[in-house]
Amino acid sequence: MKLSIGDKAPDFEQKDQHGNLIKLSDFLGKKVILYFYPKDDTPGCTAQACNLNENLPLLKSKGFEIIGVSVDGQKAHQKFIKKYDLGFTLLSDEDHQVVEAYGVWVEKSMYGKTYMGTARTTFVIDETGMISDIIEKVKTKEHTSQIIRE
Repeated sequence: MKLSIGDKAPDFEQKDQHGNLIKLSDFLGKKVILYFYPKDDTPGCTAQACNLNENLPLLKSKGFEIIGVSVDGQKAHQKFIKKYDLGFTLLSDEDHQVVEAYGVWVEKSMYGKTYMGTARTTFVIDETGMISDIIEKVKTKEHTSQIIRE
């Protein structure tokens, strides 16, 4: 199922980097940047996370909470956060519950081999839990400007 702008964002319950249970519904009343990325500490994923982190004060001033999601485990998330001093939550979606609910667990190919992986995609969710924007062609080094578009 492909999600569209105007759809209700699928609720989820998943553990963050510390093992705390995070529910999307806990963020009602706030705007959420829910971004899906393939793997911790890889060049594109690092550029994207660092761009969001560098612009965290601006994003927070506009009322945004940031939640990153990958299928990496909690230990990988902890190392990634510590290495780059990231100031936001990363969810560990090892059971693929969230990536599948959002339709971003897809077949990919590299060097002639096909495999399943996470499509780099960002969902902007408004205060009522509705999807207000979907960014599929993410520019990792300019991601904040894609979200804010000022």
